[in-house]
Amino acid sequence: MVPPARGFKTAAEFVAAARAKPAAMNFATPGVGTGLHLSALRFQSSAGFQAVPVMFKGGPEAMAEVTAGRIDFFFAPVGIALPHVREGTLTALAVNGFKRSAALPAGFANAEYPFWIGIFVPAKTPRDIVDRLHSDSVKALANPMVRDKLIALGVDPMQMTPTEFDAHVEKQVAVDAALVKQAGIKTQ
Repeated sequence: MVPPARGFKTAAEFVAAARAKPAAMNFATPGVGTGLHLSALRFQSSAGFQAVPVMFKGGPEAMAEVTAGRIDFFFAPVGIALPHVREGTLTALAVNGFKRSAALPAGFANAEYPFWIGIFVPAKTPRDIVDRLHSDSVKALANPMVRDKLIALGVDPMQMTPTEFDAHVEKQVAVDAALVKQAGIKTQ
């Protein structure tokens, strides 16, 4: 997302401007290594430009600074960004999920870094409990009231089996580790 006053209408326009003046743009992040930080890094890597991170105490503070026009761009979950986009206080240029959001269909090639929420249990949880939790979650997501509420919030459920979710988490850990290494982020 970008402030509307910047005048960008597409991700391609934004990227062209960012490439024209290397490291002249900044982006909001609620902390080094957070999903929002890594999402912005993934986009920059894919698009071939660099920007300066500006750290904030949390997402709401970062969002406020972008909305006020003091920060050039910010990646946030669609559900959080959507009200600002609908109100015209932010312009959405790209969505970097595995698939395009029904609420904000714009995207940028090879910049996937979806925000996701999952249900975790301790590793030694009995399989029958995991299966029951999965079954109940699938039923809840199939409920029209739940589905409609999620869609209104810009959330596209990614239903997975427990095995698929395990593989998804392992893949995300590998993706994040590569981004951290590429960005030169040091762990303590």
